[in-house]
Amino acid sequence: MNWKKSLGLLALSSTLLLAACGDASQQAEGAEDQVTIGVTQIVEHPSLNAAFEGFQKAIEDAGIDANYQIENAQNDTSANTTIATNLVSAEVDLIFANSTPSAQAVASATSEIPIVFTSVTDAVSAELVQSMESPGGNVTGTVDTQPEAIPSTMKFLKDNLNATSVGMVFNSGEQNSRAQVGRVKEEAAKIGIEIAEASVATSAEVKQATESLIGKVDALYIITDNTVVSALESVISVANDNQLPVMVGEFDSVARGGLGAYGFDYFDIGYEAGEMAAQILSGEKTPADLPVQYPQNVKFVVNKDAADTLGITIDESWNAEIVE
Repeated sequence: MNWKKSLGLLALSSTLLLAACGDASQQAEGAEDQVTIGVTQIVEHPSLNAAFEGFQKAIEDAGIDANYQIENAQNDTSANTTIATNLVSAEVDLIFANSTPSAQAVASATSEIPIVFTSVTDAVSAELVQSMESPGGNVTGTVDTQPEAIPSTMKFLKDNLNATSVGMVFNSGEQNSRAQVGRVKEEAAKIGIEIAEASVATSAEVKQATESLIGKVDALYIITDNTVVSALESVISVANDNQLPVMVGEFDSVARGGLGAYGFDYFDIGYEAGEMAAQILSGEKTPADLPVQYPQNVKFVVNKDAADTLGITIDESWNAEIVE
């Protein structure tokens, strides 16, 4: 073989080899830059879905290349526990827990992997953190309750809907629901409203539980209970048939037929949780350094179609944002 040709082939081979090594090095570097986030959600419904969308947007806005391992328990307690175990075994970089049961399951499964939650009502009572200001472990996040939301809802029911008895359908197996019902009872007692309860274990029981309250109450108040909200249309159907107003705990439920809610956008609390996760993934903070956050931008939203169906006139004094 001609020696010049041989040297040319050798140079070409060396160039290709270096290029290949460079590509491999870049790929390895890219793989190192990517993080894996485990996602656990207790059930499928619009509020929780919006929270996850907000979380993803915050991670994207932070410039983090994330691969998501997404799991949904579909309101199955056994599946919820298995998901937690699987995410820990996968050694993900961070776990995003979307709901109280989801957060409790992963918090029980690991004390090492950082956990950021949202859609949790009472993080302290759920034993996820030591306190709102100082979480103290590997868990932090954003809660889906605002201190003035329940008192404002009860006052509205009394002053504007003339309700003296209010029905609540909820899953007593959910810690977040028990906490909210307790707060509702406290506020109701202050202003002379009686609370009638109907407990469910699954979404299939929601319609019958709602029907059991007919004739006993002047209105219904559906809190942010995952089981009941996933079957909200059953509540709305029974309520409309009996001309009962339904106050709800978040805006997605207003859009689905609830009369009104003092609340916030779940996308926002998901986004705020994502910002916290970004600080943890970047090494800037640890969960113990980040206080649990309350929702921002609380407002009152009313569904005009629901009001019209019930023959209720929306008063300007309500200072409500109106949706149809």
